[in-house]
Amino acid sequence: MHITVAGLGVSGSSAARALAGLGARVTVVDGGDGDKQRVAAAELEEWAATGSASGTGDAGHRAGITVRLGDGDTLPEGTDLVVTSPGWKPTSPLFTAAAAAGVDVVGDVEIAWRLRGPDAAAWLGVTGTNGKTTTVRMLASILEAEGLHTMAVGNIGTPIIDVVLGQGKDGARPYDVLAVELSSYQLHWAPSLRAHSAAVLNLAPDHLDWHGSMQAYAADKGRIYEGNTVACVYNVADKATEELVRAADVEEGCRAIGFTLGTPGPSQLGVVEGLLVDRAFVENRQKQAQELAEVADIAPGSGTPAPHNIANALAAAALARAFGVRPAAVRDGLRAFHPDAHRIQHIADVDGVTYIDDSKATNTHAAEASLAAYEHIVWIAGGLAKGATFDELVQKSAARLRGVVLIGADRALIREALARHAPEVPVVDLDRTDTGAMSQAVREATRLAEPGDTVLLAPACASMDMFVNYNKRGDAFADAVRELTARDH
Repeated sequence: MHITVAGLGVSGSSAARALAGLGARVTVVDGGDGDKQRVAAAELEEWAATGSASGTGDAGHRAGITVRLGDGDTLPEGTDLVVTSPGWKPTSPLFTAAAAAGVDVVGDVEIAWRLRGPDAAAWLGVTGTNGKTTTVRMLASILEAEGLHTMAVGNIGTPIIDVVLGQGKDGARPYDVLAVELSSYQLHWAPSLRAHSAAVLNLAPDHLDWHGSMQAYAADKGRIYEGNTVACVYNVADKATEELVRAADVEEGCRAIGFTLGTPGPSQLGVVEGLLVDRAFVENRQKQAQELAEVADIAPGSGTPAPHNIANALAAAALARAFGVRPAAVRDGLRAFHPDAHRIQHIADVDGVTYIDDSKATNTHAAEASLAAYEHIVWIAGGLAKGATFDELVQKSAARLRGVVLIGADRALIREALARHAPEVPVVDLDRTDTGAMSQAVREATRLAEPGDTVLLAPACASMDMFVNYNKRGDAFADAVRELTARDH
């Protein structure tokens, strides 16, 4: 086959190698033509030419890889299939041309699903507007505690196509089950995917410029439930997720399993007196509940877990229990789990004030969950709004705000929402977008804070106006806090 791969990023390069290794003739197209793209192109073409041992497949079967830079719109002549990277919009001219030529467009997740073998590992899928990566990593930790050979893959950073094609290769132990993080983009391009069990953690407006509408975004998220065989896990507090379960076409006997921060009903997991409990995977759901873990077992040593991380743990536990994991493994897996940096990360306590880095809160839904975790907050916010509005976020959080420090290109949108809904809250508006602004923001936040308060970086915005990514933004915050502690002590 002649397969066109759209995009020269991590997933595109991975797909190109995998498909060429299976004998396809691959053309990779990318609209960029900078140094980054040229280096990636050279590496791909060298791999195809030399048969690098680090690649996928046997060099003797490779039909080759051609890379075309600076033109991502034109469909290469003779293309039989287009495999797209997640970020390419459905309205891209390349896909319009493919549709006109009768050529299918799929994603790397779809290819991985089609190429898995007859004894392939089961997939436990996780999607949602926020919390996907944390939940998938919690799930993998629980599965490992059960003694299962597993891996967190997909949107989390490890291309699933590499894992699927590498299963059992060169004597490696095959995986028993995979914890798969799936974005709305990936689900859009994966029509054949049928998971063992899957969860939609929450739904809030995001990536609407890509999907076109909230309805389309939700529909793509809901694809994760299609064809589930054992459990569709939903958020009791988010009715939209339950509606997606109701709309899904699942295998006979597949069950709807809810998770809640309150007392669970039958077929739910929830919280009772500081315990995570299961009323879904027990013999008598009407009268029986199984203790799984203590709330304190979630990221132990980091203080009381934020409510949204308790919800993430319950969702991970539900998927693990659907796969037959014992209660003790849920507890042990949660105890062993450590959150990634920049996700409700405790940086320091200085003079009675706690400093928390949640730079990963890049949209209003994530910031709302972060703000709900603390009682008295000096909030550092701002960046690129991506079309978001902030009135609802400010309304819900106003009573918790001791003060606000605004940074970034679209900070005026948050300032205006604060003026409307929290006019009494002191606001410092930093009229600068250089990376050094974070150090000043931390100093201003410290000035506003009182003992017992939390200085919280939860920007509710993307970072690219000032920083390369949210990681660099969080690093700048942590550095500024450390400068503060070094100066004062």
